[in-house]
This record gives sequence, structure tokens and C-alpha cells, in this order.
Amino acid sequence: MPQRREAAVLVFDADDTLWENNVVFERVIDDFLTWLDHPTLDRTEIRAVLDDIERANAVAHGYGSKVFLRSLGECLEKLRARPATERERAEIDDLAAALVGHQVELMPGVAETLDDLATRHELLLLTKGEREEQQRKLDACGLLHHFRAAHIVPEKDVDTYRWLAREHAFDPATAWMVGNSPRSDILPARAAGLNAVFIPNENTWVLEHDELDPSDRGVIRLAAFPDLVRHF
Repeated sequence: MPQRREAAVLVFDADDTLWENNVVFERVIDDFLTWLDHPTLDRTEIRAVLDDIERANAVAHGYGSKVFLRSLGECLEKLRARPATERERAEIDDLAAALVGHQVELMPGVAETLDDLATRHELLLLTKGEREEQQRKLDACGLLHHFRAAHIVPEKDVDTYRWLAREHAFDPATAWMVGNSPRSDILPARAAGLNAVFIPNENTWVLEHDELDPSDRGVIRLAAFPDLVRHF
């Protein structure tokens, strides 16, 4: 068993780290591709078009269900080369209704693991997205009592992590970012001087994928969230 590290600041991602999130969006996309039923493009080709639209909208408008619905509508309009009708927009809204009513579903062992870690370490939460939507999930998760603070930010980049270190007066070299996204959790945290714990999630959004350096000693790779207690 690896030796546990001394008291540290542990910064946690939320979506797809503490609870499932993107799997719900993937179900909606699957239904959208079936409903669209394009005459010449297959599902993979349509998904590539949607990914490009989502990538552009994330830069211009941020994240969350509203931006996602915008992307579905724009994808339909691009593929059908005309504006979406009111009926089509209503049908897209119906397809995405599950996003609104989705309940927070914690990953296995999250609550118990945070109970344990909070006895030895300072815990922070850092999530990105539309503020009202993310706050709803934070309020419903039942985990906030574990964290010294929870921050909702529009983007998680190098400057965000540098700001977080200043805000909470911690040395980045003794802090760890815990998350599932190479693009938002691991790479920018490392660039800001933090260490990182990568916990892959097979449902991670494709736009959050990126390559990690396997030789980077500042990154721990774990198979599941409860494995954190073996290291911290």
C-alpha cells in the first residue's frame, strides 16, 4: 500500500468525478441521432458535426443544458440547410427533458471517501458551467459540508487554478486537483503548479479528452474514487 501523504489541499471536480453527468447528455445525443435520421450521413459523421458545433459554442457561450440545446438546434439547421421549425425545436426540447429532471447520482464510494479525507485534509470544490444549473447540483448533492469552499467558474484554465491558490492562500506544490477531465482538471492544474489525481470516467465528454504525459510524476492515476484513501 502506498504511503499516505501529509495534510494537503485537495481540490475536487464535480461533474463526472463526484457524480454522473455526461452520461445523461450522451443518452440525449443518442436519441437525437436516431430522431434526426439523416439520409446520407451516418451517426458517426453527424456526431462529428455536433462536436464541432459544441466546441464553438463552449467558447462563445459556455457550458450547460441551455448551450447544449442550442448546439442540437444548430446541428439540425446545418444538416437540413434551413432554420428549425417550431415543431422541431419543441421535439428537441422533449428529447432533452431528462437533463432538467435528472437527479444527482453520486459515484460509488464518494460520500464515504470524502468523510474519511475530510478528517485529514482541507477540501475544496471547483466546478465549471452555468451558475444556476451547477448550484442546483451542488445544493442537491449532500456533500457541501465536506468542503471549505465550493466555486463555480465559467472555465477551468491555468489562470483559474492560480486564482484559486491565491484565494485560499495555499502553495500549489502541496495541493492536488482531483478530476476526470485531462483538459479541464489535470493539464491546467499541472501548468499552474498543482499536482493532480486523474480518475478516468468512460463517459467523459469528448471535448474534455486530451493526452497526458505518462512520465509526469505529478499525476497519480486511479481506477476509482475510493482509491484516494490509499494515497491521502
